[in-house]
Amino acid sequence: MTEMSDYVSLLAEQFGLRREQVKAVIELLDAGNTIPFIARYRKEATGSLDDQVLREVSERLAYLRGLDKRREEILSSLSELGVLTEELKDQVGRAATLSELEDLYRPFRPKRRTRATIARERGLEGLANWLMVQPLRGDPWAKAAEFVHPEKDVPDAEAALDGAKDIIAEMVSDDAALRKQLREMMTREGILTSRAAKEEDSVYRNYYDYREPVRTIAAHRILAVNRGEREEFLKVGIEISDEKMMMTVRSAFQRGQSPAAQMVGEACDDAWTRLLYPSLEREIRGLLTDRANVSAIKVFSDNLHQLLMQPPIRGKVTLGVDPGFRTGCKLAVVDENGKVLDTGVGHFTLPGSEAGKAAAAKLIKGFAKKYGITAIAIGNGTASRESEQFIVSLLPELPGAAYMIVSEAGASVYSASKLAAEEFPDFDVTQRSAVSIARRMQDPLAELVKIDPKAIGVGQYQHDLKQNELTAALDGVVEQCVNQVGVEVSTASAALLSHVAGIGPALAKNIVAYREENGISSRAALKKVPKLGPKAFEQCAGFLRVRDSKNPLDATAVHPESYEAARTVLGSLGYKPEEIRGGIAQVAARAREYGMEKLAEEAGIGLPTLQDILSELQKPGRDPRDELPKPVLRTDVLDIKDLTPGMELTGTVRNVIDFGAFVDIGVHQDGLVHISRMSKKFIRHPSEVVSVGDVVKVWVISVEPEKKRIALTMVKD
Repeated sequence: MTEMSDYVSLLAEQFGLRREQVKAVIELLDAGNTIPFIARYRKEATGSLDDQVLREVSERLAYLRGLDKRREEILSSLSELGVLTEELKDQVGRAATLSELEDLYRPFRPKRRTRATIARERGLEGLANWLMVQPLRGDPWAKAAEFVHPEKDVPDAEAALDGAKDIIAEMVSDDAALRKQLREMMTREGILTSRAAKEEDSVYRNYYDYREPVRTIAAHRILAVNRGEREEFLKVGIEISDEKMMMTVRSAFQRGQSPAAQMVGEACDDAWTRLLYPSLEREIRGLLTDRANVSAIKVFSDNLHQLLMQPPIRGKVTLGVDPGFRTGCKLAVVDENGKVLDTGVGHFTLPGSEAGKAAAAKLIKGFAKKYGITAIAIGNGTASRESEQFIVSLLPELPGAAYMIVSEAGASVYSASKLAAEEFPDFDVTQRSAVSIARRMQDPLAELVKIDPKAIGVGQYQHDLKQNELTAALDGVVEQCVNQVGVEVSTASAALLSHVAGIGPALAKNIVAYREENGISSRAALKKVPKLGPKAFEQCAGFLRVRDSKNPLDATAVHPESYEAARTVLGSLGYKPEEIRGGIAQVAARAREYGMEKLAEEAGIGLPTLQDILSELQKPGRDPRDELPKPVLRTDVLDIKDLTPGMELTGTVRNVIDFGAFVDIGVHQDGLVHISRMSKKFIRHPSEVVSVGDVVKVWVISVEPEKKRIALTMVKD
């Protein structure tokens, strides 16, 4: 097994880090610390590595340990088979990837019954070994006559030679060095091809006669042809020069042109055509899919991060509208903190329902007068367009109110979930959905954490990805966002609390139950929550806020372990603890005048922790989302038919994918900005220019109302 020092060396080299940084990260992870905790509160040890780097190091460490585990399994198996030579042991020990390990194990791995195993059963291995020597003067046919055994189904010399060549072909195909060489050649020179599998139009028509080099094909095209093949619209393969590959195989085994050597060459050709090419094609396709999987998961993760970190719309009583036709639109009024104040149903989307519209208008205006509604969130599902038109017609009678179209992605999943039933046992699923729509406009993070990230709809080909890897990545993003923002423990839902470092679903429920019975007056009170032990408290305390605590530090991101240091800093700079509540604007400037190194030494902390403490003293409980541009609230309405080429609009980025971004411009149908129209400069990926939630200026290029297609550009001609 690899020693820890070897892991340190490998990871330090791969990530360009200092050995002591990597060593500290491994020790902290092995001690059960969470990544958000390490990133925030162990900066001195890690050299201030952020959570993204920590997560990558953690994943690579897990891969290396898994590789070592497989290495031990293979060595044990080879030893039991009695084939473990010192040379083979050394090769297994030096293998740097899983594919290299498996290539070395391949000749000895138990196989299903093959042509080669049948030939061995017929006693032809000796003939195969004689041919592999490739004697200059030996006569293969004469030698083969010695292996003729009709009772073993070897009736003549030709059958004996055929069986011997089958054995040689398998030996050739199992050669680890050759497989590595051919795999690299196919990756470097291969062409991925796809063609139509049936004469039928489909969404895959762009790939009915398609060719692209393996080394450059984009992730989304890999996933597209994979899906097209799975749905039997495409036939996909990897094309490469058979002649060149056969020559490569022959050059590794054939020596000279003796009759025996020529038979070895024939076996090499068979090995390539029958064994190596199909096997390596599967491997390369698998590697391409893995590459696309990693790329797509990163796009999904980046989009989810931007979506969750969209700025909340604070201080607004909000009307949530879940649009519908036959059953009407479900309405829910929530206060500034998301508490449900009232619900109702409005029938205003079906044509000709004047009585229903009048009743709905009266209901909504009554809500506005009674509760002071200033924001309206309309779901973007069925009947959204009609709902938007009706709400806009009411705005002149709703003073100070504006609206926003909100993505419903995942709202139905949440509404029918056990969590929603526990939260709103007396509501039906559509009422819950209306509440969720209102809340996700007010505070996207707090509401969207209740939904499986895969149901939020900010990725591409998500059902084609490796679900375990996708889930782990998206859960990591949610954890990162929740801990970056911090959680008010006195009002947070169990769903939100469960993503705080050191707290899982069970402990989150314990916190909520304890809070409802006893209240939580301070961070220290969390220690009384059942099952919340010292380690869990250490991990979670800094990310939980208790704004009404007598200790003003409880409302900040300062960890309890640093409270004494924070008091020392305040005392040295001439401030009192109670001054923290409103924020101490000049604390950082005064600290620089005092001397940062001197102050850190007096407080017994490192400079990174001191800087974090000063930041919190200056802006206690700062929400990083507040520094981002606010979402666009609208007071007018557009129809897709109103759009004309050249029209300038302001929109919100809804989704970023490999080939562009979809932008909500207020016409109920998102427009596409292709990657080629995002910047005057060359960009490799749309994420270099935009993120989910960005407010951007766009110009209309073309509109196809019948196909509901809108082409936009971010580059004005």
